[in-house]
Amino acid sequence: MNAENAARIGEDPSLLLVDDDEIFVTRLSRAMERRGFQPRIATSVAAAREMVAQAAPAYAVVDLRLEDGSGLDVVDALRSRRESCRIVVLTGYGAIATAVAAVKMGAADYLSKPADADEVMNALLAQANALPPPPENPMSADRVRWEHIQRVFEQCDRNVSETARRLHMHRRTLQRILAKRSPR
Repeated sequence: MNAENAARIGEDPSLLLVDDDEIFVTRLSRAMERRGFQPRIATSVAAAREMVAQAAPAYAVVDLRLEDGSGLDVVDALRSRRESCRIVVLTGYGAIATAVAAVKMGAADYLSKPADADEVMNALLAQANALPPPPENPMSADRVRWEHIQRVFEQCDRNVSETARRLHMHRRTLQRILAKRSPR
């Protein structure tokens, strides 16, 4: 660990990593330890809540979808135990609606997998009011459109007819869009 990282991390380098992919979370733990953090690993919502109850960390990286529930439950537990905790939500299922929900619940940032240790560290240590740098691979316009349609579809409880009405499109057109894979 270099002195610059230690200064950026601060006095409390405690870090909770919550992900049900054991290989990924172990590798991330080692990388974050080399960068000056003191990581602890949880592979479920229940284990994470127990760790938070014992000692709430200064930093946390939480996967959104876990086998036994939502990572947003962990975010909520962290916020209630330690308001100043810097939380980054990681997920392989990047969607605008879940990003908004995570940030509203108190996450400092939201990263899509695969995210490397440098991206995670930069998100954890970013200034609260600083804008992040532009993404290396921004979403295409087709992907943004698809994400919007998916968000409205979820808000309409996955009702195709209601979603089509709200988006002012033909129901069959919407069905064709929903049947396709997401654009890159």
